[in-house]
Amino acid sequence: MSDDTYKSRVLISWIWHGYLKKYKWLLALAIMFMVIEGSTVGALSYLMQPMFDDVFVAGNEDALVFVAVGMLVVFTTRGFSAMMQKLLLNRASLLTSADLRQALLNKLMTQDGSFHKDHPPGYLIQRIQGDVGAVNNLWKAIMTGAGRDVISLIALLAVAINIDWRWTAVTCFGIPLLLVPISMAQRYVRQRARISRDLAAGLATRLDEVFHGIVPVKLNALERYQSNRYRSKSRDFVRNQTRAAVGSAIIPGMIDLMAGIGVMGVILYGGTEIISGEKTVGQFMSFFTAIGLAFDPMRRLGAISGVWQQAAASVERVKGLMDAPVLLTSPANPVPPPKGLPEITLNDVSLSYGDAQVLHGLTMVAKSGETTALVGASGAGKSTVFNLLTRLIDPQEGQVKIGGIEARDMALPALRGLFSVVTQEALLFDDTLRENILLGRTDVSDEQLKTVLDAAHVSDFLPKLEFGLDTQVGPRGSALSGGQRQRVVIARALLRDTPILLLDEATSALDAQSEKVVQAALDRLTGGRTTIVIAHRLSTIRNADKIIVMDRGKVVDQGTHDSLLEGGGIYADLYRLQFEDGKTVIDPDGQAALAAIEPTIADPQDGWLARVRYRLFG
Repeated sequence: MSDDTYKSRVLISWIWHGYLKKYKWLLALAIMFMVIEGSTVGALSYLMQPMFDDVFVAGNEDALVFVAVGMLVVFTTRGFSAMMQKLLLNRASLLTSADLRQALLNKLMTQDGSFHKDHPPGYLIQRIQGDVGAVNNLWKAIMTGAGRDVISLIALLAVAINIDWRWTAVTCFGIPLLLVPISMAQRYVRQRARISRDLAAGLATRLDEVFHGIVPVKLNALERYQSNRYRSKSRDFVRNQTRAAVGSAIIPGMIDLMAGIGVMGVILYGGTEIISGEKTVGQFMSFFTAIGLAFDPMRRLGAISGVWQQAAASVERVKGLMDAPVLLTSPANPVPPPKGLPEITLNDVSLSYGDAQVLHGLTMVAKSGETTALVGASGAGKSTVFNLLTRLIDPQEGQVKIGGIEARDMALPALRGLFSVVTQEALLFDDTLRENILLGRTDVSDEQLKTVLDAAHVSDFLPKLEFGLDTQVGPRGSALSGGQRQRVVIARALLRDTPILLLDEATSALDAQSEKVVQAALDRLTGGRTTIVIAHRLSTIRNADKIIVMDRGKVVDQGTHDSLLEGGGIYADLYRLQFEDGKTVIDPDGQAALAAIEPTIADPQDGWLARVRYRLFG
């Protein structure tokens, strides 16, 4: 058994046992109608003999009625069975595709951040939409071929053999010669299909990047640049698809060639027998009709191999994603989450992304019910701490504890149910404002909803929206301003009412007026919770109970705002950098700050500015 044949059997078995088998009775009924439809083709060719010999030659009127009624029954039966098998097969097809897409989506949502870093959204969308669609078309072709076309071919060959087996042998003598070239064509088509699926994923990824980044595209006048990039990839895709289509077309084309040679042979051989009177015209017409009709299902069956080779690449990729291991899972015997306001502890935690080490033996404590701020230059590892707490990633070494319980000992839904997260991105879904706050919850009363809307200051702008809470917020919340989106996310977090709050630059992208309103909402949100804040604007964390200063994956200092300023370390340098000459600098990486301050320094190589440069940029 060749490697391709073995893979094909494995893939077909996976499709059947995983997704088709549950609809086996629906499929069985569809196949029954396919068998009926296929059998009628044989009956049609069989009726050719009495129609020519008994009606047209002998002039038998009784045979005329028999043949006429027989034709009516055959075509009526064929039409009804064709309609039923298409309806049943189409329903089974839609149900199976929906199940496979749902299963694939569910699996992809369980994967960790590193998986999604390696597989961009466009690639995954293409797998769910394009590849599952190819799988769907594949098994529909196989089912149709296995049901209708195989039965049709068997019935027609049976009629032909019954008339004269030698005529049949002459007609089909060239078919074994097709095995080798067809096999070569199949390999070529599969190779091209694999490349096509990768190119299609690249096209989907390019579109995803363009539409998600449409504002930068416009602001930087990148329309022509992006169009040319897409056109280049599109041409590669078209070129490869054309080559795959050539390979697929070769298979039925070769069958037609052999059919032509076979028909020529039977005309030359059988024609002499008719002329000599050994065979009747009716027999020849019946045989010729059977053989002529037989080559049609034979061509479709030959084309199935081409369809399979093109779809096999899609099946392999879908199966590969479904079989991909999930690295972050709930333990077999999870520990219940802690009660009340938990303390958060990271003890000697180390983490690397590939060869790049992000955290180096990080140890820190966020006390119960207090606000702890994380500050430091970009790349210090602050956001990684959030990912560790919510188990978007796991550390290679060390312990992450929530209320004394290791994070990896809790069930994932229970662990993440302890957290509310508000980030600077304020991601909203393309749905109503109400649904973006409720997120599917049905147990929220109108009073509860009004309370969180007031607390998050959503009520302030709600009357300005035409449809109120039922207003569509647009893709990624584009119908709302940045401040409005942040308030919606805060309302969502208030409604969750979790004991731990994670704030990641929640006001960094807002103007002064919006920041003031959002900060007021955040102050209400942090009340009575264990809160960890990531902030580049040091003005927003002056009142934090504890400030932890991070540098290159380690804690290098901690204390209150006043004590850290008095200590004169990195925090004092960062604070002086942001507030030199009374000017607050917002740029998170310090680039604008250095540009603004450097002219006031006589010797930029000495003193605190050199230390800040070293801490920020290495």
